Amino acid sequence: MNDLNQCYRVLGLEPGASLEEVNQAYKDLAFIWHPDRIPQDNPRLQKKAIERLKEINQARDQLRSFRVDIQTKTAKPQQRPQKTQTRANYQRRQTRSTSHSQSNYQAKRPHPDLSGANFQGANLKEKDFSGRNLSNANLSHADLRDAFLHKVNLNGANLEGANLFRANLFQADLSKANLRKTNLIGADLSGADLSGADLSGATVGSKERILVKLTGAKLTGAILPNGTIHD
Repeated sequence: MNDLNQCYRVLGLEPGASLEEVNQAYKDLAFIWHPDRIPQDNPRLQKKAIERLKEINQARDQLRSFRVDIQTKTAKPQQRPQKTQTRANYQRRQTRSTSHSQSNYQAKRPHPDLSGANFQGANLKEKDFSGRNLSNANLSHADLRDAFLHKVNLNGANLEGANLFRANLFQADLSKANLRKTNLIGADLSGADLSGADLSGATVGSKERILVKLTGAKLTGAILPNGTIHD
C-alpha cells in the first residue's frame, strides 16, 4: 500500500489528517473488524475480517511512519545529506510493521496467568487482555475504557466501580464477578457469561434505554442493576 491517500481512505479520513485522528480511526475500525467478534462457524466472514484488519494495520503503520519521517526532517533540516539513510530507515520500519501486523493474528504468543492479580485503580485504557486469565483479579475502580477483553476469563473478579465504557467483552467469562457500580455504557457483552454476577447499581443506560450490547449473554442468577435477580 504505497499511496498515502489510499491509506487515509482505508481509515475513513481526509488526506492530511493528524496522527491523533489516525490513531482514533484505527482503534474504531480495529474494534469493528477484530476477528474474535466474528462467529467461528462463519469462515467466510472470518477470512474477510482478518484481511480487512491487516489492511487497517498496514494503513495505520504507514501513516505513522510517514508522520515520524516528516517530523524527523523538520526537526533536523541541517542533516539533509542523510535523506537517503532516513528513507532507508523508513522502508525498514515499513517492512517490520507490515510483518508484525501480518503475524498478529497468525501466531499468538502465550501470555502469563494473571489470575488473582491486583489492578485496583489502574489505568488500563485501550489495553488488550483478549483471552487472558484474570479470574479472581482485583480490577476495582480500574479504567478499562475501550479495552479489548473478548474471551477473557474474569470469573469471580472484582470490577466494582470500574469504568468499562465501550469495552469489548465479547464472549467473556464474568460468572460470579463483582460488577457493582460499574460503568458499562457502550460495552459489548455479546455471548458473555454473567451467571451469578452482581451488577447492583451498574450504569447500563440512560432513562429507559439500555446502552449495553447483551446479545446471547447468559444472565442466569445475575443480580441486575435494579437489585432484582434474573431467572
